[in-house]
Amino acid sequence: MYSKEENQKLKREFWVTFSEKYPRKWVLYDTKIKDFSFKFYVENTKAQVQIDIEHRNEIKRIQYFEKLESLKNILEEEFISDLVFEKNFSLENGKTISRIWVEKLNVSVSNQKYWDEIFAFFNEKMSALELFYLEYDEYIKDIE
Repeated sequence: MYSKEENQKLKREFWVTFSEKYPRKWVLYDTKIKDFSFKFYVENTKAQVQIDIEHRNEIKRIQYFEKLESLKNILEEEFISDLVFEKNFSLENGKTISRIWVEKLNVSVSNQKYWDEIFAFFNEKMSALELFYLEYDEYIKDIE
C-alpha cells in the first residue's frame, strides 16, 4: 500500500513517462464540440480510453451519443472493436453522461511492470479513436 502522497507521485511519474514515450499532441478536449472529449483513464485494476459526452442539455448529449452509435459498425470494423456504449453512465458525483470506452483489465498504474503495456494500449486505442473522429467529425457535429 502506498500513502496518498506516494500514489500521487507515482501517477505523476506514470503520465510523465507516457508523454516521453509517446510525445504527441492528442485531441482529448480539442474536439470543437462543447463537453465532448477523449480521455485516458487508469487505476489499479484497469486502463480505459474513453469518449465522454457531458453536455448539460440532455437532448444534445443523447443526440451526440446516437450519432456515434449510428457509426458503431464502421467504428468497430475499421477502427476499434470491443467498445462499450453507455447512453446514461452515472459518474461517482451523480452526474449522468454518455460514455463510450474500451478497456484493458488486469493492469495497474501502481505496478511499473504494467506501464509499457498500458502505454501501448493507450497509444493504439486513442490513435484509432482519433482517426475515426477526424474522419467523421463533420457528421458527428451536425446535430441541429
